[in-house]
Amino acid sequence: MAMLEGDYTFLFALGMIFAFLDSYGIGANDVSNSFGAAVGSGALNLKQAVLIASVCEFLGAFLMGSETADTIKGGLIDVNLFSDQPELLMLAMVCALVGSSTWVLFASSRGLPVSTTHAIVGAITGAGIAGFGFNTVQWSGVGMIVLSWVISPIVAGLVTAGIFVFTRWLILQHKTSLNRGLNAIPYYFAVTIAINVFYIIFKGSPGLSLSKLPIGAIIGISFGIALVVFLWCNFFLKVYLRRKLENDEPLQWYHTFYIRFVSTRTHPAESIVEECKSGALDDSSDGTVNSGLAALDDTPKKLTLVQKIKAKAMAGMNHDIKESSEAVDNIHDNSTKFDAKTEQLFCTLQVLTACFSSFAHGSNDVANAIGPLTTIYYVWKHAAVDVTGTPVPAWILAYGGIAIDIGLLTYGYRVMATLGNNITFMSPSRGFSVSLGTSLTVLTCSKLGMPVSSTHCITGSTAAVGLASGGGRKSINWKILAHIGSSWLMTLPAAGVVSGLIFAIIINSPHKM
Repeated sequence: MAMLEGDYTFLFALGMIFAFLDSYGIGANDVSNSFGAAVGSGALNLKQAVLIASVCEFLGAFLMGSETADTIKGGLIDVNLFSDQPELLMLAMVCALVGSSTWVLFASSRGLPVSTTHAIVGAITGAGIAGFGFNTVQWSGVGMIVLSWVISPIVAGLVTAGIFVFTRWLILQHKTSLNRGLNAIPYYFAVTIAINVFYIIFKGSPGLSLSKLPIGAIIGISFGIALVVFLWCNFFLKVYLRRKLENDEPLQWYHTFYIRFVSTRTHPAESIVEECKSGALDDSSDGTVNSGLAALDDTPKKLTLVQKIKAKAMAGMNHDIKESSEAVDNIHDNSTKFDAKTEQLFCTLQVLTACFSSFAHGSNDVANAIGPLTTIYYVWKHAAVDVTGTPVPAWILAYGGIAIDIGLLTYGYRVMATLGNNITFMSPSRGFSVSLGTSLTVLTCSKLGMPVSSTHCITGSTAAVGLASGGGRKSINWKILAHIGSSWLMTLPAAGVVSGLIFAIIINSPHKM
């Protein structure tokens, strides 16, 4: 009996559930790709990184995830083999999501930074082989993806190393590094903005059709925005940083926007500073008698149900991921340290590049979960196999983006703790180089429709910047890299075996006639 529209609703429901779990695992496992370096260098704390990444990941998934999702959806299995029984394609995609989500969540629970792209590729391939043999898999597509796994860390590493070596030569290694950095920072901001805006517009948004703009218009918009940023940095940010770092004025971040109208400020009297440092003035007190008495009351208060739920949900943002060990400290000692104030110049720039990197990650890795879900939805709605490349619905992109954010908020700290600062010493200048090099690689490959692994890109970038840090091989934690590499090798077969076994058992089981 031929499948009718709306049949097998339970498979669509299962697809929704496991696509959510797979997207949740993407958020939990890949959060370190974008903001691990920012947290490791101290530019952001974990809570700030998670909150900022949540916004960037969702926007990248929702605005720019469509093209890559289409590649995953139809680029691995010859879907024409399922044309007579489209419901089997639904089942294959459900099994693929089960295999991928199972492995990614297991790896996340162990703090293993695995490639979610590897997981879904292996899971879809495993289901295809179990159902129709090796002929159902488009091995040329799998071969291109495997090739990209090798190319992406190398390319990302070379780009990152180039950025860091240039920055070290231009600014960091000089005795007047702070002054050179202050003069160069507007150019760094302008170039970073121009590159990232160009790539974002060039890749395009399914809702805004940005990629349809002429190349001249894209270049003009990119350089126009970069010019505005350059002028703002030159007349405001540069002045703010000079006063804060050179003159040590107690300025707040919001003074940046009107710094030329802010009078010269001095620190409080030395006695007050010392009093604050000694703890005589408690941060929790507002100066009143009641607040002082409240500080003495350390009786634990019973939490309401809502407060307990909130505390549990937000627990993932309250972990200290920068665990120190003797081995890691020795690796950090082998890296060249630069002037601390000069490094501070790159904090904002690093956060900016981390946001772009996170945006690029959302655009690329959301495909891993919503590609199979899109296939399931299309077959359920039309009772036919999609061979025309139908655009991914906006609600599916949003669904995947929300799930990524939830995984990032609640479980992302585990993998970030594994990567964090344990591969090599990370400073703001190094983190900036890593984030910019990674985002360029991911966005370029995403535009080409090649689902590269952001995990590979960020690992290659981190290793490259470590090798360029002054200590050579001694600046790298090779044990951690070997641990990460072994988890990569396990990902594709593990997800493929789980998916293939489930699919084979179901289609070969006895059923009622």
